[in-house]
Amino acid sequence: MNNKLPVIRSDDLTKVYRSRQGDTLALDSLNLEVRPGEIFGYLGPNGAGKTTTIRMLLDLIRPTRGTAEILGLDARAESVAIRRRIGFLPGELSLWKARTGRQVVQYIASVRGMPSTAYADELAERLALDLSRRVRDYSSGNRRKLGLVIALMHEPELLILDEPTNGLDPLVQQTFNQLMREARDAGRTVFLSSHLLGEVQAICDRVGILKDGRLKAVETVERLTHVDFRWVRLQFREAVPAATMARLERLPGASDVDVAHHTVSLRLTGDFMPLLDAVDGLYIEDIRVEEPTLEEVFLTYYGNNGATPSRAGTRKVMEVL
Repeated sequence: MNNKLPVIRSDDLTKVYRSRQGDTLALDSLNLEVRPGEIFGYLGPNGAGKTTTIRMLLDLIRPTRGTAEILGLDARAESVAIRRRIGFLPGELSLWKARTGRQVVQYIASVRGMPSTAYADELAERLALDLSRRVRDYSSGNRRKLGLVIALMHEPELLILDEPTNGLDPLVQQTFNQLMREARDAGRTVFLSSHLLGEVQAICDRVGILKDGRLKAVETVERLTHVDFRWVRLQFREAVPAATMARLERLPGASDVDVAHHTVSLRLTGDFMPLLDAVDGLYIEDIRVEEPTLEEVFLTYYGNNGATPSRAGTRKVMEVL
């Protein structure tokens, strides 16, 4: 394969679900390219169109219009050849409940023509998965682990993972993150859908933000989080006088000013010098500056009509998502 070609490319990919109750536009004119050797995060809340996209890429459902290519192959005409070269974890995984994890792994390995399951055993150990237990006895998290083992064990060129860490505990999520970085370092490509913003921020190189079936932005995580404001927290030795608070509330570039005891928190756009001038004469014991998180950037696309959200607003909306 020509490594300059996108690993995934879609052109005007659209899906309309039709029913007696009317038409539902699930994906609208998706034009997307995923590059070789990157971890691409496909980000959006439930119902945004992430799973619909994946199902069309894998020819599990047919688009209303538009086309897609994977690994340079037509997603519809050459879907069987594509599946030989990818690892896939669906959002809802159905397995043989009466079989043990090891029996499932061995069966999948035989279908793929794998001479050994040694790497599957290594993956199971790293994910703390007991392959001797029957699938019916697995928790939802352990079934997710088994799905990851199946998707990863043949070291495919491309991983397509739909909400891969649902049900995993934080320690296993860290192991998952490391496995994804190892895949990327080996030159493989990862396409993962998620509504977990921290996960995307931790491991993805680029992010596509999907809203109501429409792709709103594609950017590197670094550029998405490089915005023109910062969160500033000032800790003073003494209580903040009312006159100082009034100056801060009128300060150009400052907003969401909040005082608690000897601490002032605010959102600052622009230079620091006006802020320091406004608190001149007060003893500053500590000052902390934080860049906005991906959650806060996310809300510039999903909330407040593009306005920069407050931290309280971020927490409220993220609870809904």
